[in-house]
Amino acid sequence: MGRRCRDLERAREQGFTLLELLVVIVILGLLIGIVAPAIFHQLGRARVSVAKQSIARFESVLDLYRLDIGSYPTTAQGLKALVAEPVGVSQWNGPYLKGKVPTDPWGHPYIYRSPSIRPLFGYDLCSKGPKDSTATEICNKS
Repeated sequence: MGRRCRDLERAREQGFTLLELLVVIVILGLLIGIVAPAIFHQLGRARVSVAKQSIARFESVLDLYRLDIGSYPTTAQGLKALVAEPVGVSQWNGPYLKGKVPTDPWGHPYIYRSPSIRPLFGYDLCSKGPKDSTATEICNKS
């Protein structure tokens, strides 16, 4: 019996007390509270970067369309003209995009206007950004 008691005492010594577990949980909670906002901030920046890169890719595709047709798609034709041949366009050599027109990183459709409402631009290609307002729009640079 003496050996069995010593084994039980050792097992108790190897475990954690409730106080120790609570301290660890509090420390983990504090770390998560500090680190989580930084992670979400980085995620927001990554989406903005993806939107800018997607707009740059669209610019290249729209330039190919313009080389074939002689002009950019109209606002009425929209970005769908890159996927399916618009009515009344004879030199269309597409599809210029596979599948359907992609949405921005927030799930919104890209905003396309041709001619542009901005001076010195041939067209506007914008993402609404994280919020549905013009203050956060991300637009083409050329």
